[in-house]
Amino acid sequence: MAATLELTPALGSAAACRAMGLWRGAPARHKAHAHRAAFVGPPSAPRPVRPRSPLALSEVEQALVLQALCSERFADTAPATVHATLLDEGTYLGSVRTMYRLLAANASSAERRRQRSHPVYAKPELLATGPNQVWSWDITKLKGPAKWTCFHLYVILDIFSRYVVGWLIAPRESAELAQQLIADTVARHDVMPGALTLHADRGTSMRSKPVLVDLDVAKSHSRPYTSDDNPYSESQFKTMKYRPDFPERFGSIEDARLHCQTFFAWYNGQHCHSGIGHMTPHSVHYGLAQAMREIRQATLNAAFDATPNRFKGVRPCLKPMPTAAWINSPPAQRKPSETEQPCTVNL
Repeated sequence: MAATLELTPALGSAAACRAMGLWRGAPARHKAHAHRAAFVGPPSAPRPVRPRSPLALSEVEQALVLQALCSERFADTAPATVHATLLDEGTYLGSVRTMYRLLAANASSAERRRQRSHPVYAKPELLATGPNQVWSWDITKLKGPAKWTCFHLYVILDIFSRYVVGWLIAPRESAELAQQLIADTVARHDVMPGALTLHADRGTSMRSKPVLVDLDVAKSHSRPYTSDDNPYSESQFKTMKYRPDFPERFGSIEDARLHCQTFFAWYNGQHCHSGIGHMTPHSVHYGLAQAMREIRQATLNAAFDATPNRFKGVRPCLKPMPTAAWINSPPAQRKPSETEQPCTVNL
């Protein structure tokens, strides 16, 4: 750096730095460091050790405080409570702040009370590869004619076909009504014993046991405060309540039942559901979807044969139908195993 500074007046800073193999800002940085060092001065002496306060507790007194705090009597008690209890008994061992300081020095200043341990709820993972294997059910409220009044809509849904297999409207939420609805729905659809899993959230009505045991139906419940564990029922409720004809309030329970009769007839028989290849739930639930797909494909084939140039020479094909319905699918199953194979034709 000294040689660079000597050459700078004759050659200039940039040329001198190039001659010495330095970048052109090196002299400026060197001067800045030298200027800063002139004001820093020599390194400061180490700080002296703070003398012990004459008011501090002795080692024996500290041991007595720790012994009291960690005793079986006060092991789960806050230091402030310990301090007050000992004062009531005419004993003073130290201040509350001293107790906290001694506990911290001995790595004992964490939460001292016994805490309630919440159970660990397993993440439900349910698979349906056909109708009447997994049903999802839930209860939603429909606003009544006056403020603070409502009716309760119970809906049971097949997650594979999205078909509403059973529903009822009642003025209240009741486990007995839920049990009767489940029993009637299972009997009406002729479900094989032991073949059905009924999924719901953790409401009191959903956790009823007698009917499920008698009907040989397996039960599954969502985790607390996790609406994603019951997505099919939540999606169906949204479809109903976002319809243009869904009223703000129902004048009576009879009005609510009449509206739901119309809605579920449309939902099962006419609604082209995007989750099942835009088929109707009725067609998928009762095995009519393949015939409908053949009609759709024949229509596409006719359109292609009439005007192949409009499709750029690629025969249009329907997307494959889902072969499974999951509630919380494992990571390996989140991507569909089937891919659309385009129909090609040589012109």
